[in-house]
Amino acid sequence: MKNKSKQEELLKGSAWMTAGSIGSRLLGAVYTIPWVTWMGIHSNEANSLFAQGYNIYNLFLIVATAGIPAAVSRLVAQYNGENNYSMSRHLYRSGLYVALLMGIMSSFVMVSGASLMDNGDKDVIPVINSLAFTVLIMPTISVTRGYFQGYGLMAPSAISQFTEQFFRVAYMLGITFFIMEVIHGNWKNAVTQSTFAAFIGALSGLVVLIIALIKYRKILSINNAKSDKLGSTRKLMLKVVCQSIPFIIIESGITIYQLIDQYTFFSIMELFRNISRYKLNFYYALFSFNANKLYMIIISIAMSIAATVIPILAMLKSKNDKRGIKTQIKNTQLLFLLIMVPTALGLYSVAQQIYTVFYKYDSLGIMVLEFSAFIALPLGMYTVNAAIMQGLSESKVMLKYLFIGILLKLIFQLPSIYFFQVFGPLLATGFSMIVVNLLILRYFYFNYDFKVLDILKNINQIVIFSLVMCFITRFFITFINKPFDAYNRYVAFVCLTLAAFIGGAIYLFLVLKFRVADKIIGYKAERLRTKLNIK
Repeated sequence: MKNKSKQEELLKGSAWMTAGSIGSRLLGAVYTIPWVTWMGIHSNEANSLFAQGYNIYNLFLIVATAGIPAAVSRLVAQYNGENNYSMSRHLYRSGLYVALLMGIMSSFVMVSGASLMDNGDKDVIPVINSLAFTVLIMPTISVTRGYFQGYGLMAPSAISQFTEQFFRVAYMLGITFFIMEVIHGNWKNAVTQSTFAAFIGALSGLVVLIIALIKYRKILSINNAKSDKLGSTRKLMLKVVCQSIPFIIIESGITIYQLIDQYTFFSIMELFRNISRYKLNFYYALFSFNANKLYMIIISIAMSIAATVIPILAMLKSKNDKRGIKTQIKNTQLLFLLIMVPTALGLYSVAQQIYTVFYKYDSLGIMVLEFSAFIALPLGMYTVNAAIMQGLSESKVMLKYLFIGILLKLIFQLPSIYFFQVFGPLLATGFSMIVVNLLILRYFYFNYDFKVLDILKNINQIVIFSLVMCFITRFFITFINKPFDAYNRYVAFVCLTLAAFIGGAIYLFLVLKFRVADKIIGYKAERLRTKLNIK
């Protein structure tokens, strides 16, 4: 019963976080349709400039925030598991002090060091400066989200994420339309204002969290009696910082890989090929912005599962429940595979249509997206496995594995780009991430008796059903494309909508019919079968 309740907690939390994360990611991708249109002939240059600024911003954002919510979430869950709720509240207040300090420091370094991070392109400097405002307040937002997640309250985090993205996109589209279409201004100014939109979104997300703190104050004030175990603010701040450092590095994994691409792709390509800066920006935009925007929607699912699993595992770890931990690892892996495998193969099968809708038809861009769909799987698995390791307080081991992955990425980066050009960075990333995931799974086997063989039958069924869905979807797209103009954005949209519906229906039918979903969502699968009249 205890394991069942933990499984339900994982599903419920993941559902909220997935809804918020995918909703915000979809908004963050959909805006590119009008944005790219308004940028006109400068669209790929704008995408490249946007991506270069955002990669640097993401690193600073992770340094300033990523470790804090995960650390606070884990510690709050641990203290709540020990019925020490007063310590949880004290920890949150201490975390706010750390967040304020981290925000000020990171923002200052971004502004003062922008010229050192421009990678030889002065246009990147104003983009970095515009994003420094967001870094200033995001740590406060993040620590508050971590506090809610520690209590198992995922809704405030999810709603604030979506609200943040909504207002960001609204400002971005409004200001870009005004600059490009009304006053016919400079596209570089439009990019700078588009990145400043992150600050507008962050303010709206903060307002949502303040409202949630007021709404849930009774739950957060549970057992309001003062604890004798309250430590000093300084000690708790130190604990938050110490807990945050490994989280910062580990959660920076994907961003570190993207920065390696940003600072090596241009120089390696110029070393072996006589190629213009415009062409380099075009190639860079294809994998770092165009494809990245779309496959990160898939990875956001893994991020949602990761955010939910950390506090659950931290509570099990505090009770030394090894059997519960093993069950939780198994459930998390199955939930990840059940969602991620069909989503990745689905993206591959509709790559031409989705790329044409969001950008415009480009054969190379479509091939890059198809390849990226498969790279999303090891990246997503890394996100989930790293979260499990952190929830189990195995951050030191995880850091060692990440270091091995980064080393492999650096070793294979040059030959990969030399032989495969625009596909090279993705290939080097995919290979190194597969190695990291294998090392983590090996660790689960030796320390928690988790065997992949135990769930191999379920994995095989998920892969087979996903492949069936993929082949049928590709056949449908090939058939429907024949009488129509495949390069037309509106035709591509209709085709994409129909293909997504057919593919999703086929996969849902198969996992329900052959009882694969029962292993993960339990009795809810039976309820779905009854509603859909599946025997």
